[in-house]
Amino acid sequence: MNAPDSAVITQHLIDPEVCIRCNTCEETCPVDAITHDSRNYVVDADKCNLCMACVPPCPTGSIDNWRKLIRVEAYSVDEQLTWDELPVQRELPVQDGSSSAGGQAQADASVSDADDARMNGEGDGESIADSPASLLASAAAAGASRPPWSAAHPYVNLYTHRQPVMATVAGNFRVTELGTDSDTHHIVLDFGSLPFPVLEGQSLGILPPGTDATGRPHHARQYSIASPRDGERPGYNNVALTVKRVLVDHDGQPVRGAASNYLCDLAKGDRVQVIGPFGSSFLMPNHAGAHLLMICTGTGSAPMRAMTERRRRSHAPIGGGGGGGTEGRVAEDGRLMLFFGARSQRELPYFGPLARLPREFIDIELAYSRSADHPKRYVQDALRERGQDVAALLADPATHIYVCGLKAMEAGVLQALQDVAAEHSLDWPTLHQQLKAEGRLHFETY
Repeated sequence: MNAPDSAVITQHLIDPEVCIRCNTCEETCPVDAITHDSRNYVVDADKCNLCMACVPPCPTGSIDNWRKLIRVEAYSVDEQLTWDELPVQRELPVQDGSSSAGGQAQADASVSDADDARMNGEGDGESIADSPASLLASAAAAGASRPPWSAAHPYVNLYTHRQPVMATVAGNFRVTELGTDSDTHHIVLDFGSLPFPVLEGQSLGILPPGTDATGRPHHARQYSIASPRDGERPGYNNVALTVKRVLVDHDGQPVRGAASNYLCDLAKGDRVQVIGPFGSSFLMPNHAGAHLLMICTGTGSAPMRAMTERRRRSHAPIGGGGGGGTEGRVAEDGRLMLFFGARSQRELPYFGPLARLPREFIDIELAYSRSADHPKRYVQDALRERGQDVAALLADPATHIYVCGLKAMEAGVLQALQDVAAEHSLDWPTLHQQLKAEGRLHFETY
């Protein structure tokens, strides 16, 4: 910001009580205004241009905070890093003969105006989408920041770091074969009589016990929910998570993930602190006839499992026992197509249940990258091989695409979709922008 020291500015701040340290905002910011330490994510007022590019991807809304300040009194990065909660709006000095109360009201109104402008895609008299910083951000943003038009309304941030909810472990089951490096668990958490409403595609945060290297309590770790909205067990107030025990970092160095190891070691009856739910855009469409093209790797299968199970329960056979067969399926059911990648079949979560789903219900392509029994193949390879079917879905306005897994897969999947589109005479640049604008292409990568 290049305002004079005496000017009133709007400073963008991140709420440390709500933030789950997912790094989405820092990755998205086109001007490198966001940084973090082991405690907080913060915004540098000297760099931030209020382009709002970082706001839509945030799963928690912790980034939706602004304060009116005299420029010289702006909160420094070092000051923000020490915060446990946001400061209240300061009273601004009297200017141009207006009263102190009037100045405060004007400041509050300006903060609200900034928030309204963000929600309406506007800022400082121009469309946010037209600002140079936002153009950079939107070019890097692969998916939509809005939900499908028919998605149910999500509840978010019902529980925070300061006020978590306690859940009881109802089950903890390994869902990859013994003897593999991928120790992945299906964990069911029951909330009893306390409300924890979720939709398919949402996530929650787990607060592991103990402290970090600085002696402070651990921050939450985010996990996608692997069960549909009516519970892992239908009619019960519970959710399921898909958690892989972390023993090495992305560089292959030994590390013991505080939350993943804690969760994988839990026993039935243990109590867990939970925050959330999170997520307001990576949501399942509800309208009849919606096609779901799901692409995932590893524990990225969690939201895909939730959506698939929701569809299985919602569209059970007419006159049947609800067992997920296809006899008598209602005609308006949309297609389900899943591309699922893993190093090998033994390391693919939920392989057994997946193998039992009828092909008429869901079209599944498994891709193994390190299997002695299969050629090396990634999800993007499988997308190209099934190009005709994928292209038919891309061309259909009822198709919604979901991608979840490691960040590294994002570029490969986008390239594969582009290649498929080109091969089948589809205008990918136009289609890509349309998918994003209509909330039909969603990425959740980490």
